Amino acid sequence: MRTPLTLALLQCAPAPLDVAGNLQRLDQAAQQAAAAGAQVLVCPEMFVSGYAIGAAAVQQLAQPAGGAWAQAVAAVAQHRNIAVVYGYPERNTSGAVFNAAQWVSAQGQRCLNYRKTYLFGDLDRQQFAAAAPSAPTFTLQGWTIGLLICYDVEFPEATRRLALAGADLIVVPTANMPEYDFVAQALVPVRAYENQLYVAYANYVGAEGDVHYGGRSLLAAPDGQAVAQAGRDTTLLIATLDETRLNRARAAAHHVRDLATYPAPTP
Repeated sequence: MRTPLTLALLQCAPAPLDVAGNLQRLDQAAQQAAAAGAQVLVCPEMFVSGYAIGAAAVQQLAQPAGGAWAQAVAAVAQHRNIAVVYGYPERNTSGAVFNAAQWVSAQGQRCLNYRKTYLFGDLDRQQFAAAAPSAPTFTLQGWTIGLLICYDVEFPEATRRLALAGADLIVVPTANMPEYDFVAQALVPVRAYENQLYVAYANYVGAEGDVHYGGRSLLAAPDGQAVAQAGRDTTLLIATLDETRLNRARAAAHHVRDLATYPAPTP
């Protein structure tokens, strides 16, 4: 049985290269989110380090998934009694650096680490390696949960892989620009509808050098409607996942289930 799960989506301006300041902001947001009744705080893409910081800074700052930043976030999660999803540059054991997002539980445990698969233009390609497609999930309060990062959600294959893996919720840390408002306003709700699951999309506002961000963070329901959506301002968007709404959407639309009924044609 799934119990209601309340998310807090942190929509804020980036603070590039200010790791200590970002960890302090994370603690403040976690305190505010927990006080509002949220069980999960979702931060934007590359929250700890900043996103558009350049390849040299990414290489210098990158850490392993269980490094000092993960320990600092775990301490915040335990202290504030709230799960945290945060973005950061991850270095693997071979030295490659990925645009990553990690889910840390309210008990300080690392539940899921995801590396961005689809890299957006030169901004991503100059800073990161592309990860192989994957669909890892874990379960919280009966909800099966997966992660994507920003541009990943614009590929139907990415959300469908997670839907086929049984996801009820996809969380998407994001750093998207206002010229792509269509993604938050239309595409994310469509991804939720066509896969009969929730999609939580947490974006920046403000600017990072020459890169400007558009906000519009939202939680999209499996019926294609927005449970809650932010505008252009800094905010902590609170929204709750409801099993009744999920079940009703899955009774009305069967895209994922019907894939097994209608196999792909042979070449």
